[in-house]
Amino acid sequence: MVKRFAVCVVVIAATIGFVASAEARRRHQINPIPFSHEPCSVLDNRPCTPQFCSVFNHGPCIPEINYPYGQNLQLTVQTVPTKDDAGKYQRPDHDLETIGDLFAALRSCWSPPPAEQAREGMQMAVRFSFKKSGELIGPPQLTFATAGAPADARATYLRAINDSLDACLPLKFTGGLAGALAGRPIMIRYVDNRDLGKASSENK
Repeated sequence: MVKRFAVCVVVIAATIGFVASAEARRRHQINPIPFSHEPCSVLDNRPCTPQFCSVFNHGPCIPEINYPYGQNLQLTVQTVPTKDDAGKYQRPDHDLETIGDLFAALRSCWSPPPAEQAREGMQMAVRFSFKKSGELIGPPQLTFATAGAPADARATYLRAINDSLDACLPLKFTGGLAGALAGRPIMIRYVDNRDLGKASSENK
């Protein structure tokens, strides 16, 4: 009787150990989808995958990458950049391999309307996406224009935006950047911050 009881205890202990081991393996599995967020708790006895890695984790370590940009890649292009930002408006002399390179190229492309057709303080935003080849998937879509701007001013600036982008395309991406950018929305806000009144008076 005692021997039978001892055998039952061993079987139960082995079963519990097997279940606990399987549960531990399940909890330490890393979601195969990159950057898929899973809730973490300070009471968890495991690393919060994929944000943190542990030396005791036998699986692959996939740390979270904190990109400095949001889901929509957004940038502002000023017609007259500040001295501190002047370097950001110089087009790279190599294939574009980072988001910073892309932004610099897009800033350098901007050619505003001539002063006599421009509107001081005019702002306009467009959204578009790139193919891997560096060409646009479709024409830029207007998403914002300065309130109260007349139709001819909006048409003038939209034409300048399209002409500026057409003159720069196709952009040359590295393989890695091309794969990361393809189909991803990009939004540019163009700001005409020229002092057009002063410029016109100086030309007289």
